[in-house]
Amino acid sequence: MEPIEELLRALAAKGLTLGSVESITAGLFGATAAEIPGASNVYKGGLITYSAELKNKLAFVPSQLIQDHGVVSAEVAASMAVGGQKALGVDVCLSCTGNAGPTAEKGSAPVGAVYLGLAYGGNVWTVPLNYEGERNFIRKKTAEAMGLFGLSIFGKKE
Repeated sequence: MEPIEELLRALAAKGLTLGSVESITAGLFGATAAEIPGASNVYKGGLITYSAELKNKLAFVPSQLIQDHGVVSAEVAASMAVGGQKALGVDVCLSCTGNAGPTAEKGSAPVGAVYLGLAYGGNVWTVPLNYEGERNFIRKKTAEAMGLFGLSIFGKKE
């Protein structure tokens, strides 16, 4: 079973809803979740916030936070998850931001740098990741990592 499917099952067992705010993956996590029968019982939707402007408008990420830390940062990933939780009205929200390449602008995050965020119950967790490879490999691995990140918190037996 794939990580995203496992996460949906774990959240369903706990009666929790899920949403996502995706940048680097441009909706790949949500599209993968939607392939799973019964996903709509848990996964309520997502925001694709590829630009800094949409991170601000849709996920309520403060512009100053982006200016201070850069769009590819733990701080922005955390803010995306919290803002997405509010915007989507879900119990759990996963987020991702990163640079899939092929190049990095001067002063920005290197290719392969990724940050994930997860908001639940007033808590926020982030995790940094670093991938090597071509653009779509990095995007696919990031979407899978979102599922694994959620499982690290919600896949435990109570």
